[in-house]
Amino acid sequence: MSKKIGTKCVQGGYTPGNGEPRQIPIIQSTTFKYNTSEDMGKLFDLEASGYFYSRLQNPTCDTVANKICELEGGSAAMLTSSGQAANFYSIFNIANCGDHIISCATIYGGTYNLFAVTMKKMGIEFTFVPPTITEEELDKCFKPNTKAVFGETLSNPSLDILDIELFSKVAHKHGVPLIVDNTFPTPINCRPIEWGADIVTHSTTKYMDGHGAAVGGCIVDAGKFDWMANADKFPGLTTPDDSYHGITYAEKFGKEGAFITKATAQLMRDFGSTQSPQSAFILNLGLESLHVRMAKHCENGQRVAEFLNSDDRIDSVKYPGLGDNALAKKYLPNGSCGVVSFRIKGGRKVAEAFMKNLKVAAIETHVADARTCCLHPASATHRQMSDSELLACGIYPDLVRFSCGLEDAEDLINDIKQALDNI
Repeated sequence: MSKKIGTKCVQGGYTPGNGEPRQIPIIQSTTFKYNTSEDMGKLFDLEASGYFYSRLQNPTCDTVANKICELEGGSAAMLTSSGQAANFYSIFNIANCGDHIISCATIYGGTYNLFAVTMKKMGIEFTFVPPTITEEELDKCFKPNTKAVFGETLSNPSLDILDIELFSKVAHKHGVPLIVDNTFPTPINCRPIEWGADIVTHSTTKYMDGHGAAVGGCIVDAGKFDWMANADKFPGLTTPDDSYHGITYAEKFGKEGAFITKATAQLMRDFGSTQSPQSAFILNLGLESLHVRMAKHCENGQRVAEFLNSDDRIDSVKYPGLGDNALAKKYLPNGSCGVVSFRIKGGRKVAEAFMKNLKVAAIETHVADARTCCLHPASATHRQMSDSELLACGIYPDLVRFSCGLEDAEDLINDIKQALDNI
């Protein structure tokens, strides 16, 4: 029986048997007992499925990962300790020292720094391109050692929409996967796999959790990219892994399971960016109402964006629901998110004064929460960037990111109005 996405939010990933808990159990254990060393040895050899140490896998975490996998329409998924870990694993699982990645420039500041600074130290080169790049221009960015293309469905905080189909087409032409961070729309409003994405990542800390309670991340594999057809590019997946007695992931686990199995067996084993069972349980509570909450976030975002767009003290407003946006109609026909980005006339000082006057919205580094929060990215999440880097990311010194929560829209609009009045 095919289920609608709302039903998947509530019941996906877990079906209790007769007399079993209705809510997913929290398996708060680091280790798991086996009768013989041979039984455990099969797990270490990847010859059997099961659990032996929660640094790699835990039943509670896998249950929640399975729900997100269902929501995105993927073949396999894993939870991580944060969205940063998810994006790092998604790249490092297929790229080594000396490799090259193409990424949109308009991505979250923390991800940009991860790519441009930290992973550069690991010998992985990134070329950053605007999301508006043409197919011909994107085609020229590829090198023989390019291993993936990365972008955000909706960039944070500039709210540029990725043309997933175009980026996927060009990536596949060069035999590499497209990785898409789908944090802002969530699978309620966009499912990148349906448009050609191969790997989808999330900071589950945002809308999926929805209540600022638990940091987390997730990686979903579409299970469609043919690693063996591009074997020379991805030796980690297509040649024997000596640390697991010569297993070749793409042969043993196929297109559907190779990527996540390798990310779990190698990267989670070695880096240990594990989500705790308690955090996974909290995440699942958020997922159960995701389809209901996203509708309200989008409603509030639209109303706030329209108010800001009508106020002559505002220089410009960025929100997918404003104007005749072809990409929004294509990829986000039912809404985008509750985040509105806008610039206030008068520059950085005026933007800072505006934020000090807010009473309902709180100044936080957080976003996509049940409670409305506000941020000045140039002095917070993106403060490590130079002015030229900020502009390349679509960040202006006077840009304000306003994340509409689940409060009454009139209260949010009145709060913005009084903050502007009192500058």
